[in-house]
Amino acid sequence: MEKNAIKGRSLPETVLLSIRARNERKAKATPRKRVNGAEIVVASYNVHKCIGTDRRFDPERTARVIREMSPDVIALQEADNRFGDRAGLLDLARLELETGLVPVPVSGNGKGHGWRGNVLLFKRGTVRDVHQIKLPGLEPRGALVAEIDLDEKRTLRVIAAHLGLLRRSRSEQARVVLDIMSSADERPTLLLGDLNEWRLGNRSALNTLHTTFGPTPAVPTFPSGLPVLALDRIMGNRHDLVSAVEAHDTPLSRVASDHLPLTAFVHL
Repeated sequence: MEKNAIKGRSLPETVLLSIRARNERKAKATPRKRVNGAEIVVASYNVHKCIGTDRRFDPERTARVIREMSPDVIALQEADNRFGDRAGLLDLARLELETGLVPVPVSGNGKGHGWRGNVLLFKRGTVRDVHQIKLPGLEPRGALVAEIDLDEKRTLRVIAAHLGLLRRSRSEQARVVLDIMSSADERPTLLLGDLNEWRLGNRSALNTLHTTFGPTPAVPTFPSGLPVLALDRIMGNRHDLVSAVEAHDTPLSRVASDHLPLTAFVHL
């Protein structure tokens, strides 16, 4: 949703605008196809511990949504139990057989799939390096930073993150992301995840990210049945790196989680 579409409007007006924009997107929708082998499909998806809006725990349904998108790289949030043994919730072996997606390896995760609920999967290439970052704040939040050699000539850095619910925490966490960027070279980098920021403009806790990642489309993804808030983001550190950012809005994705997945094309 555009900044000027929600600035100064009440929540009911915002909802009506979201419905209208959603209907217009569906009316104009034409499936975008990869231009050539230089483009890859990336996605970010808060799977809500595989619990749908119907309150059913259904990991297979979550996997079906992932298969619908057919991503080359995907960041998942809330893919592990938050408490207890923090066990992973998806059948990753079956997902690999069906999609070719394999998880970026992490250490010290016990029975979990990822790092503090963040799982990063990729379809082809070799993982060169992985860092598990603890993010500041009252909640146990984290980020995965992986460098993936897609082939002999192309390397992609991906930061998969789930930011906190408190605005102050998000501001601190955004600064950590910038520190990651400032300590590395300028290779193509994506920031994927549920950034939990619905505010736009000067009120956004993500403003500091714009110096590195630039302004990015704010596509509503939450709640999945009637998306109004742009909580999920796909951002690139080059102005021409990310294109065609859109919510993956299907009958299945509307019920599988309280978030819609977000997809984009990345041109390397």
